[in-house]
Amino acid sequence: MPETKQQVDINQLNQAKANVTLTQNLLNQAIEKCSSDPILALEAVKQAANEIAQAQTAVSQVQSVMQTQQSQ
Repeated sequence: MPETKQQVDINQLNQAKANVTLTQNLLNQAIEKCSSDPILALEAVKQAANEIAQAQTAVSQVQSVMQTQQSQ
């Protein structure tokens, strides 16, 4: 059975980068609205946490593939 190496998915890294950029924007929004609109600030923080989780998942998947490639 031939070995098949998994490819590093650049799209996953680009998605993680986009998640981080969106997180920065959401946190800036939360900071700006913290006093004037705490409900909106809380929603921005919740969404930022979700974006961070998605970025972490994508990066972890790519890291796993890269580590597997190194061990082959």
